[in-house]
Amino acid sequence: MARHLRICFFILAASLIVSGCVSTGKFKKMEADKNQEISALQKDKASLEQQKSTLEKQVGDLDQQKSTLEKQKSDLEQQKAATQQQVASLEQEKASLMASGQQQQKQYDELVQNLSQEVEKGQLQVTQYKNMLAVNLAEQIFFDSGKATLKKGGKEVLKKVGDVLKGYQSKAIMVVGHTDNVPVAKALQAQYPSNWELSVARATNVVRYLQEVGVPPERMISSGRAEYDPLAPNDTPEGRQKNRRIGIMLIDKSMVSEITGTN
Repeated sequence: MARHLRICFFILAASLIVSGCVSTGKFKKMEADKNQEISALQKDKASLEQQKSTLEKQVGDLDQQKSTLEKQKSDLEQQKAATQQQVASLEQEKASLMASGQQQQKQYDELVQNLSQEVEKGQLQVTQYKNMLAVNLAEQIFFDSGKATLKKGGKEVLKKVGDVLKGYQSKAIMVVGHTDNVPVAKALQAQYPSNWELSVARATNVVRYLQEVGVPPERMISSGRAEYDPLAPNDTPEGRQKNRRIGIMLIDKSMVSEITGTN
């Protein structure tokens, strides 16, 4: 543009000079004015070029910000989807736990109802734990002191317990013998050297009898704890009587390998 202006100016100036209409001084002033205009236009052009460059940079920055925001949006949407999935999973677990709790409560109520007469007589006690049901059998109903042979009255109660246990086909049955801390009498130590052997023998005889009355043997586990899992202190006759017991626990079959250490 400046070049074109200069050419036009010189053509005009030449024409005027040729025609003799313009003096040399006036021509120089016109030339200076045009040069000034050309300089101003060049500055305007440079300023516009700079503004253009600035705007292009701003556009580039905005495009980068847009890309960053779109990525953040995508990440947030993924997080939202993952959170929704976790919430759905937790809701499902909650529903499953509630259903399991209701089922356990139902099983407990049924067990208590089916053995209500024995519970009222104090022959046994039914307890509900977090993930299992336990029936504690009073030792004096089932065994003589220091003996592991089942008494007739104990067999009658145990048969009814076995009939109830057969109904819980999804459960494993753990039978555990417990004693107080009084050592086995010397006269019986040849057969039961300590409370360990006595507690195991009692639990084993209970398991064998439950098998006789129809409880599947593959569902049962027998063990003894001697005096090492007391319900009460052993310093009173009442406490020792509570500790002499047979515990029968209904547990999930999935727990058997954890308890026995097998796969």
